[in-house]
Amino acid sequence: MPDLFQNYCHSLSLTLAAIDWGCARKFGDELARIRSEHRQVFLCGNGGSAANALHWANDLIYGAGKTGRGGLRAHALSANMPVATCLANDLAYERVFSEQLKVLGSEGDLLIVFSGSGNSPNILRVLETAHTMGICSWAVLGYDGGKALAMADHVVHFSVNDMQIAEDCQMVLGHMLTQMLAGEN
Repeated sequence: MPDLFQNYCHSLSLTLAAIDWGCARKFGDELARIRSEHRQVFLCGNGGSAANALHWANDLIYGAGKTGRGGLRAHALSANMPVATCLANDLAYERVFSEQLKVLGSEGDLLIVFSGSGNSPNILRVLETAHTMGICSWAVLGYDGGKALAMADHVVHFSVNDMQIAEDCQMVLGHMLTQMLAGEN
């Protein structure tokens, strides 16, 4: 029987090696611009991707600024459970992120969505909302990218049919960008 751990590491390595990391440099440059213009970054996802949105927000606020360059004004839309459950209950789950973005976001801000499938209705809805508000969107996607692949302004697509590896790749990218923004590398 093949070793699960070796296979997992091999699949993760192959997925990371297949990316053209030029898109990450562009992503980092966009985040640096957002910081210099004192704009806001909004992040969202479902399940493990929601947890990754929280982790990225932490890293953008603190990690990106710990070397003295200053952190970013980052907000994970999955963080406020009373608001999320209110919106899901009163309106619809597909609107839990878009309704928050309508209130908190402004033209020139940045939206980052995380999705394994790229087909979650609430992710597609917030991408539409960002577009109508003049908010630039980035999507970090797995699998075939789903509908979000064509809807986001910019995409980092990890073409892997494994949710855990897709979510690992989200965090690898986030940590790379944190180090870039902090000026560590």
